[in-house]
Amino acid sequence: MRPSNNGHRPDIAINMGKPGNFTGGLEFSSLTYTVIKKQKDDGKWVNKEVDLLQKITGYAPKGSITAVMGPSGAGKSTLLDGLAGRIASGSLRGRVSLDGMDTTPSMIKRTSAYIMQDDRLFPMLTVYETLMFAADFRLGPISRSEKRQLVERLIEQLGLSTTRNTYIGDEGTRGVSGGERRRVSIGVDIIHGPTLLFLDEPTSGLDSTSAYSVIEKVNDIARTGSTVVLTIHQPSSRILLLLDHLIILARGQLMYQGSPKDVTLHLGRMGRKVPKGENSIEYLIDVIQEYDQSELGVEALAEFALTGMKPPPLADGDFSTSTVLPSPAPAPRSGNQANGISDKSGKRLRLQAGTDDGREFDNSVRSPWNTSRSWTQSGVMQALKFTPTRQQHPDHRNPMSPSPGFYTYSSDMLQGTPTPQSSDYTVNENDYLTPDIAPSMSSLHLGPKFVNYFVTETWILMRRNFINIRRTPELFLSRLMVLAVMGMMMATMFWHPKKDMQGITDRLSFFIFTVCLFFFSSNDAVPAFIQERFIFIRETSHNAYRASSYTIAGLITYLPFLAIQAAVYAVIVWFALKLRGPFPYFLLVLYISLLSTNSFVVFISSIVPNYILGYAAVIAFTALFFLFCGYFLNSHDIPKYWKWMNYISTMTYPYEGLLMNQFQTPISFGVNPAGQEVTGFGILESLHIHVEESKKWEKVYFMLGWAVLYRILFYIVLRFFSKNQRT
Repeated sequence: MRPSNNGHRPDIAINMGKPGNFTGGLEFSSLTYTVIKKQKDDGKWVNKEVDLLQKITGYAPKGSITAVMGPSGAGKSTLLDGLAGRIASGSLRGRVSLDGMDTTPSMIKRTSAYIMQDDRLFPMLTVYETLMFAADFRLGPISRSEKRQLVERLIEQLGLSTTRNTYIGDEGTRGVSGGERRRVSIGVDIIHGPTLLFLDEPTSGLDSTSAYSVIEKVNDIARTGSTVVLTIHQPSSRILLLLDHLIILARGQLMYQGSPKDVTLHLGRMGRKVPKGENSIEYLIDVIQEYDQSELGVEALAEFALTGMKPPPLADGDFSTSTVLPSPAPAPRSGNQANGISDKSGKRLRLQAGTDDGREFDNSVRSPWNTSRSWTQSGVMQALKFTPTRQQHPDHRNPMSPSPGFYTYSSDMLQGTPTPQSSDYTVNENDYLTPDIAPSMSSLHLGPKFVNYFVTETWILMRRNFINIRRTPELFLSRLMVLAVMGMMMATMFWHPKKDMQGITDRLSFFIFTVCLFFFSSNDAVPAFIQERFIFIRETSHNAYRASSYTIAGLITYLPFLAIQAAVYAVIVWFALKLRGPFPYFLLVLYISLLSTNSFVVFISSIVPNYILGYAAVIAFTALFFLFCGYFLNSHDIPKYWKWMNYISTMTYPYEGLLMNQFQTPISFGVNPAGQEVTGFGILESLHIHVEESKKWEKVYFMLGWAVLYRILFYIVLRFFSKNQRT
């Protein structure tokens, strides 16, 4: 590596560069993520560009755990999102490659898994059912027995055998523990054998024992050949023994990259000695925070990490360099290893790609997702094929190791870590009975985007919906009970209406209240999608199923329940009040009214961020639809500038349809104050509602049209706007 401009030899660059025997994994060069933030400048709010990531260059070796660490606000989750393709195209600059091949977000989605900090799982599914549905979504058309065998094996590997038939649970339902729930989340996302595994704070909220158990399982996954990248905050000493490679950030800049064992050496070259009994990684983060709070800032440490230029001491001078060993001369390196990282200017960076000739990375490249090649997948699924015959690093895996000397350098670890092709594994056909279901990718073809057909996806989603409804019947039964009780109350209130104008008014009141009741009965569906939104985002972010199949499955699932609700209410009020007209039409209008209302509420729930705004929006629209449905002012008398509200009101069409079914007859319904008979046709004419029989079906068509439109809008929101992605 070239010396820095001031003539000092950048010894520290040995740690920052990629090891000469780098055998594959994730590489990234000059990742920069800039956002616009409002900041106060001279008393005025102005828009300024802020770099959340500043030219981050590094790597994550295959077959090992790479931990991204740093103080709060360092950019850990941002870097993880950038590597996982969860930052919108055009917002991230730089280059990302895997096993020497450039990647695209589509490639990352198909071959990686991203485990969020929060466990988003259905609480009323058991551990086995949760993993089986994940297998149905991700493994494609293999036999059911093979999926069961794979899931049973995965449950055993994750240490979940004792909780196999336990519900996931939530605040209201007792279920598995926090650590077990986290392991289930990991199992859901590794069921398809991803080459890349990203985890955002996998130990967050867990006790030390559960946290260690989770990372231990992640370590087992990494040893099968997957590239694992995770963010972690304040890991315990036992967990640190399981980490192979560190990336430490601060203020979006690279502070350190390399083996955990090299942190002490890194601090020594910086002029800092780790106090006796203190963890070197925690001490480095403390030093970073000291510089961050000083006038020098973390830029001095970023420069040191990049070029080896020793940072100036802090003003208080409390730290002496006299006790620190002098920086050793750099070990002899081959020409390939010398192609590490140059300066942080806009010049080209040259990184070793595991071949004799380095590959150039240009900082000026705007998009990190440039590719014309593909690569071969290998990963977690290999764990189901190969059984280790001996330990790879006995002292590395031993949590009781007495000293940090048991850490293995990243370069040594890559050389010593057995892969499915090494002699450290032997095939055990009794342990592996399923075919290799991880999709192989040629240099030109990545395989299908979705492993299942649309109809298959829809059927799987419907089965899961029915299980959830069966185990949480409160939502359906509460609606049914409300409609049944209200139907009986309506039947007794409007019993035997008088044959006068008051009796006619009572009938009109009954019909408008029925329409409003059906609208309000769907309001409790607001939380339905809001609760499932994060599960939907997690599952679809890696192409488990299509947004269209989710939309259709949700619609089909609720069709029979809506029909039961409408039928119960219709039967109660129809015979008690001796309503006129065809009963099938009366039932159909109520049913389609529920369908269109449910579609509207589901659409609203997809565009609001929480329950409060969802209920507020539904109530506001309910009031508007009620006002302009034609009850207070008939459609003829509504002002022209508000006429459009009458057309978009989903209450207009069921209200007019019910009136037409009741009054489309020449039979007298009473007498007016002048003593004249008032027929059904006369009532409709006075309300400016069409008398023709054919117009009745137009109301049904309009309601169906609105139901379809709201479902299409719901799909559009899911497809294009419900993404867990930074802009």
